[in-house]
Amino acid sequence: MTDDFAKMFSAWMEQGQKMAQAFMPGMENFDAKAMEKFFPAMPKELLEMWFGKTFNPEGLDARTRFLVTIAALTVLGPVGEPQLRMTIRNALSAGATKREVAEVIWQMSMFGGVPAMQKALEVAQSVFAETPEEKDA
Repeated sequence: MTDDFAKMFSAWMEQGQKMAQAFMPGMENFDAKAMEKFFPAMPKELLEMWFGKTFNPEGLDARTRFLVTIAALTVLGPVGEPQLRMTIRNALSAGATKREVAEVIWQMSMFGGVPAMQKALEVAQSVFAETPEEKDA
């Protein structure tokens, strides 16, 4: 990265932080981990309303949408870890199995690379450890 690009990128980040603070005053000390504990997963009805068939009744259900999102977040690597953790929880709440989540992550190794897949599997394992065992896995 050149010095000029680094300065420009730094200015963008600073401007973005100022904009975020202006849009959401008081959020500068927001703790995503604390929010996860407060609201670990959305109720199934909300999942379907927001992520399921509300906008496209003939389209994908919430479970499938979350599995697709897990795939995308896996390819992003560690950058999307908080979002991946929340999405895995919501996918399980929407009816996905732990095996399906793991398989989607494994499939992304050819697109995001083995390190991204490995990190996503570590995140998934930590979510699975917090989640009750499935009856029909």
